[in-house]
Amino acid sequence: MQLNRREMMIGGAGAGVGLAASAGIRPSPVMAAEDGGTAISTATFGAQPGTDDDQTAAFQKAIDTAAQQGKVLHVPSGEYRVAGLTLPSGTHISGVHGKSILHFTSPEAGLSSRSASNVQLSGLVLKGSDAAAAHANPSAALFHAEDVEDLHVMACRFSRGSGNGITLIRCAGQVTDNDIGNAPQTGLFCNDSSGLAISHNHVHACGNNGIQVWRSKPDEDGTIISFNRVEAIGASDGGSGQNGNGINVFRAGSVQVAGNRIADCVFSAIRGNAASNFLVTGNSCARLGEVAIYAEFGFEGTVIANNIVDKAATGISITNFNEGGRMAVVQGNLIRNLFLRGKKRGVGIAVEADAMVSGNVVEGAPGGGIMVGWGKYLRDVNVSGNLVREARVGIGVSASPDAGYAYVTNNMLSVTAEGGIRAMDHEKLLGPDLAKTSSESYRNMAVFGNVSL
Repeated sequence: MQLNRREMMIGGAGAGVGLAASAGIRPSPVMAAEDGGTAISTATFGAQPGTDDDQTAAFQKAIDTAAQQGKVLHVPSGEYRVAGLTLPSGTHISGVHGKSILHFTSPEAGLSSRSASNVQLSGLVLKGSDAAAAHANPSAALFHAEDVEDLHVMACRFSRGSGNGITLIRCAGQVTDNDIGNAPQTGLFCNDSSGLAISHNHVHACGNNGIQVWRSKPDEDGTIISFNRVEAIGASDGGSGQNGNGINVFRAGSVQVAGNRIADCVFSAIRGNAASNFLVTGNSCARLGEVAIYAEFGFEGTVIANNIVDKAATGISITNFNEGGRMAVVQGNLIRNLFLRGKKRGVGIAVEADAMVSGNVVEGAPGGGIMVGWGKYLRDVNVSGNLVREARVGIGVSASPDAGYAYVTNNMLSVTAEGGIRAMDHEKLLGPDLAKTSSESYRNMAVFGNVSL
């Protein structure tokens, strides 16, 4: 039997500590507070819930004292009105899950920590005011951390505010089991991370993006984004794709996005921009306004495997060979119920350079099942062993005079209105159905062993 942190926090202190020790897991702050009397309360410093009086001074004194003494600071149930609070190294704050509420009266950062280590938050509710939400401030966050090592934010709730729910700059640690909602900007924004894990969070109803993992310049990052639920993400600030995404990875290399449920985003479920060695596996994506899973611009290396996409303008797009985007595996994905957006897209999989596309199932693609290349932007693409049903064209391959080579074999194509396999000049169909006739007249493609029904 495996227990997550929330279950261990809710469970009995003695049993929780015993299980943690036997499993080699470090006890959470709440467990430490219950075991050995190592906690002190904000009430000891005069903090009072349920009053309109500002409690900032009492809270800051309690935070500083607890950190200096190496103790957990416990926040009893109730709502406390506070402004900005600073967390030094060694801060461990725990609350009564869902009932210890910090109501921030300032539109700036609520909790902040800089150049610190060993900072832990659990069981708190961080809530921005209605007035703050009415004054957008992209640089603000309910929790803002910079240069913090061994950071743990778990089982907390973040709501409203004027900017992001959480902002992490050059941080390492874990963000787990949190509820992050109604952020005017981004639920969780991370930049230049090192050893960061983001898992089992519920991110919802955010103005521009759900989870963003960025770097100041292209470099290895290694963040793991797993088993989160991300939904209802808007694009309040507009744009052509920088907003409206469930999970957005920008210039961050070696990021893993696995096992997430992402739905109802204005643009994409998962968007990797200049993100090399990008691994996207086992995600469930539904009701996306544009491309569900994107690898774009100057990336080298992406694996998109075993994902489900149900309803999007395009299922998976591996693009921008003109910007250096190349090298991909697209395997074992299930993509269905695609739609046209302004008479364009409606495509299951689009790919351009140095890629293997195999073992995918695409059904319901009014623009085309698998599109290989765009004009001259095609090089070394292998499309094998896929099933495409109910599509305008099963597989389309660019036949531009300066396009590179494509190898199309052993695919099954069923109910394709305008042909199983067609040569293409951008959007224009050329020649006969190559699944039923020879492709010898096209110098850049080998087509054989396919079945078109």
